[in-house]
Amino acid sequence: MELLTVESYSGRKADERPVRFRLGEGQFEVEAVLDQWYDPESVFYKVRADDGNLYILRQQTSTPDGQWELVSFRQAG
Repeated sequence: MELLTVESYSGRKADERPVRFRLGEGQFEVEAVLDQWYDPESVFYKVRADDGNLYILRQQTSTPDGQWELVSFRQAG
């Protein structure tokens, strides 16, 4: 599994939404958050990155460190 590091926008609360992420050797800017949903232990973000591809990122909310993982990737085109 590739290492995923996410930088989040923090407004009224911490980690409101992802703004950029590093996956392996690549760094990507989030151009748009297309969808957001929750389960009891996580929050999910469907984002379009500056490479035009779609990513689903999951942040664990049930643990203090709020670890991120890549759930899905879809290449544009």
